[in-house]
Amino acid sequence: MLGTMLGATAIAADRPVTERMVPGLGEVEVRINRQPMRWRIDPAAFNMPFLSAEAARRAKLRAGDVTLLYAVGPEIVRGDTGQATVQGARRSTVAWFPRPYAAGLDGVVGPGGLAEQRVRFVFRHPRPGERTVTLPMIGQDGPLGNWGSLFAMIEVGGEPMRVRFDPHHPHTLATANAGRRLAEAYGGQFVGGPFTTEIAFGIERPVRPMRLARAVAVGPLALTMIGVRTKDVGSSAAVPEAGTPPPDPDEIVVVARDKRYDPERDRLSLGADVLRPCSTLVFDKRARTIELSCLVK
Repeated sequence: MLGTMLGATAIAADRPVTERMVPGLGEVEVRINRQPMRWRIDPAAFNMPFLSAEAARRAKLRAGDVTLLYAVGPEIVRGDTGQATVQGARRSTVAWFPRPYAAGLDGVVGPGGLAEQRVRFVFRHPRPGERTVTLPMIGQDGPLGNWGSLFAMIEVGGEPMRVRFDPHHPHTLATANAGRRLAEAYGGQFVGGPFTTEIAFGIERPVRPMRLARAVAVGPLALTMIGVRTKDVGSSAAVPEAGTPPPDPDEIVVVARDKRYDPERDRLSLGADVLRPCSTLVFDKRARTIELSCLVK
């Protein structure tokens, strides 16, 4: 994602309450410039609200000087930004795009865009025997700054990797370089042919399933199957095919790396396939932690 930041933004009420409860699908009614909107509080979304162009038209939003370019693989979605009055909040910066980020909704916003210091997503009632694990939280780097998403951090191969929580998409996905790193650290191999899946704005990208010989832990979850976005953010060419024997321990293997490669761009997105056993997800912005509670065998 590319863009230029004029200043930080958050949907901040004058007297924010301590915690915001977000049940179920997270869909809420809100008024933007007094116009009723239906949007979703989404743990995978940006802190800056994303609206559809139709919603912006109804709210009579005026474009400012900043344009956002949202990259989904090689496809770029261009959006405008401007100021809007959101119900119960000061004037805030919002962005709108010619197509909706999520079908059937006027917009989405991430937990970092809410006034509350703690945002609790409740997917289902907690069950006896659940494990709760606290992970460090980090924001978006680069020019988007406080407009970006909130991530958990794990370590893969001795280096940090950002993890986002995306219960509104069916598959757990890694970008290409993230998939390569996971394959190297946990013995990953491609085990099936390519398929396509929607990432955002209705844009689908090619994915291949990868099986890990050793599970990677994300909080209480142990992941052994991950989809790799083979052509997005780097290259997955170094991931071996299923049945490929491991390299001889006395063999020297040389793998070239793109000089432009930046490990901070690597992403692992946990989809509904692995989040189903989980009941709650809590973003604590003051403590800079993310708590995940799941019933795991």
